[in-house]
Amino acid sequence: MTNEKGRFGRFGGQYVPETLMPELNKMAAAYEEAKQDPAFQKEYADLLANYANRPSILYYAKNMTEDLGGAQVYLKREDLNHTGAHKINNVIGQVLLAKRMGKKRLIAETGAGQHGVATATIAALFGLECEVFMGKEDTDRQQLNVYRMELLGAKVHPVTSGTMTLKDAVNAALQDFAAHPEETFYVMGSATGPHPYPMMVRDFQSIISEESKAQILKETGKLPDTIVACVGGGSNAIGSFAHFIDEENVQLIGVEAAGKGLHSKDTAATLELGEVGVFHGMKSVFLQNKSGQINPVYSISAGLDYPGVGPEHAALNEAKRAEYVGITDDEAVATFEYIAKQEGIVAAMESCHAIAYVQKLAPTMRQDQVIICTVSGRGDKDVAAVAKYQGVEINE
Repeated sequence: MTNEKGRFGRFGGQYVPETLMPELNKMAAAYEEAKQDPAFQKEYADLLANYANRPSILYYAKNMTEDLGGAQVYLKREDLNHTGAHKINNVIGQVLLAKRMGKKRLIAETGAGQHGVATATIAALFGLECEVFMGKEDTDRQQLNVYRMELLGAKVHPVTSGTMTLKDAVNAALQDFAAHPEETFYVMGSATGPHPYPMMVRDFQSIISEESKAQILKETGKLPDTIVACVGGGSNAIGSFAHFIDEENVQLIGVEAAGKGLHSKDTAATLELGEVGVFHGMKSVFLQNKSGQINPVYSISAGLDYPGVGPEHAALNEAKRAEYVGITDDEAVATFEYIAKQEGIVAAMESCHAIAYVQKLAPTMRQDQVIICTVSGRGDKDVAAVAKYQGVEINE
């Protein structure tokens, strides 16, 4: 769906300082070469299989299906990957590209910490320097992942500007990249930012839908009726959608963080409430005021409180190929407990937004219909935060 200029319809592009343009163009050229290089593809596939633990299973959620009484529910278990989330799929690909380009220093942004952990993990594997930018608010609520990154040898920079969340971590990482472009490779965690990042992240995460398409055909003999995945910047969702986009009879649903409600100021439901603008090097849809200033956003989920969305999602939404809906904090927290009790799965709060929508959707569908929902990550990191939300203090 992208062209050579990194556009998805009218979205995407490169809106960055001149100092970054040569480096981004080198990266794009190196990536195009790598895509055609059997040795690169072989190393990537080998690491996915023998280090990241792929393929991830497609799990039939029998208890949930019976409880909801409608469509059959399958869960794509990205939470079972090494490091506990889908993030490692993309990180392996980008770090192999960084090595190919001769880079020794990796930087990354992170919200919930899963992308930072994945980047620190692969940096340790390859003996590369790694620095991670994380909003101070997120370092406080995701202390476990901060410690994991430091344990792996990464330096974590708490970002104290703005709202001290994911948006500000991206700002800091882009500033660092612009200041040190020659020695640094910025490992972007989501399908956002300037070209070639949205395309690269989509390609590396498309392993999710490549596998799930083959798995569901083997299991049921037909394509699913609906794919559901949570959307912050949108990496796991675009990966979950990628191999189904051309299958017009497969419904694609992205689930955003509605926070305290779509009609409150405390929300991160970008595609439902946002406007077209330019931010973080891309043209996309953002939550912004009438003057074009980016609004503060909120979600209980540190991985979803981003004020924009990847440009391919903006294009899919505008073309009405995908639908985007909101789930509130209260709904996601209830689902955190529901999926644990129903299926014995402690899912990430990000994933629980998607599963919460499946709880609403499945009963409206026939029993011969099929939903695949991506469990983007595991929820160990969220247990203390959810307990606190429920009024229970636990010792982490």
